[in-house]
Amino acid sequence: MFSRFVLAVFLFLLSINASAQRSTYSGFPSLVWPKLYNISFAEGKDEFGAYEKPVFTDAVKALDGKAIVLPGYMVPLENVTASKQILLSSLPLNACFFCGVGGPETAVEVNLKSETRWIDKPIEVRGVLRLNASDPDRLYYILEDAEILGPVK
Repeated sequence: MFSRFVLAVFLFLLSINASAQRSTYSGFPSLVWPKLYNISFAEGKDEFGAYEKPVFTDAVKALDGKAIVLPGYMVPLENVTASKQILLSSLPLNACFFCGVGGPETAVEVNLKSETRWIDKPIEVRGVLRLNASDPDRLYYILEDAEILGPVK
């Protein structure tokens, strides 16, 4: 009985995740987030002390400098009505990296071409992925020259 319940909950959560990751523009689930999740860490040091340095897989390294599309949830980085810089989380706001559920690999720093207002629905963003293993004050993944394609349907 318990194992069926666990299986049912697992399948339900899997279906929620799959629907949240479905691309409006390609019609297929995003295959990029699972690659970004697959990360390990090594101890890094700089003049300020030790920090966790990301170790990227070959699959992620192959995406560095390439244009990608990511679905996710917008998290404003500034307390303003419009901004050119946002954070994109693969998880909803109540389960995002800053709420303690996901890790830093579930979020991407996004530098937009133009200002946007906060959108409370899942969106898709296209930009050039840059990997960051050297600056502990920034996220591991950065999307540059990015634009919001629209809401995920």
